[in-house]
Amino acid sequence: MRLKSRLSNGSIYVLLIFLSLLFLAPFLWMVTTSLKSPDELYLFPPKWLPSSWHFENFAKAWNSQPFNLFLVNSVIVTILTTLGQIISSTLVAYGFARFTFKGRDFLFIVLLATMMIPWEVTMIPLYMEFNFLGWINTLKPLIVPSWFGSAFYIFLLRQFIMSIPKELDEAARMDGANAFQIYYRIHLPLMWPIIVLIAVFNFLSSWNDYLGPLIFLNDQSKYTLTLGLAQFKGMFDVDMEGIMAVTFLISIPPLLLFFFAQKYIVNGVSSSGLK
Repeated sequence: MRLKSRLSNGSIYVLLIFLSLLFLAPFLWMVTTSLKSPDELYLFPPKWLPSSWHFENFAKAWNSQPFNLFLVNSVIVTILTTLGQIISSTLVAYGFARFTFKGRDFLFIVLLATMMIPWEVTMIPLYMEFNFLGWINTLKPLIVPSWFGSAFYIFLLRQFIMSIPKELDEAARMDGANAFQIYYRIHLPLMWPIIVLIAVFNFLSSWNDYLGPLIFLNDQSKYTLTLGLAQFKGMFDVDMEGIMAVTFLISIPPLLLFFFAQKYIVNGVSSSGLK
């Protein structure tokens, strides 16, 4: 039985290692391609490892466009959208979870129903609205909507808050705390794992967003990193080593964030009721 169990575990580990390498293959190919010379990019059969390592490709690609400015714009958008989602979504979720009012369940169903509407359907109305407000070619269309919450994040937070015993709220009210103080001093600290989960999700969504900046931004001084990356694709040629080099640099912050927050991500998912 022990031998059978070890063989079973060993086969599972081998399968997991194989699948891990399979998923890591595109990332490894990106890294090695960013270090190749132009002559080695289109060899057949392709070479995984370059003959000589061209680390100067990173500096060359980064300096070919004003990526420092693009980085600042991406950081501003990502930080403000994440902050807006956390503040607005926690407040709305707290209201749905702890307050009883007429039409609460119906409004929550309507809120969940909005998740079924593709962003492509609202794209043109949003553009017309932002154009009327004079926000086109600014970062406002990328930032302001996040301060009105997200249905998915509100759902996660509501599920988490409903798992918190109401006795904590009642004890706080007996001590003289109002509704906002209960939210700020009791629920918000307890929501830390799910807040980290939402922050990671929103960071990845905002950091990697390409369609939103492409629609609302026209001036290069307002470009984000994803739009700057698209500048390597010209009308007649594609700077492949530049694309791979900048893509690798852009992917570093999400990878580091996920690596350091993975414990909170697992705790957030498990405590929000999702399996």
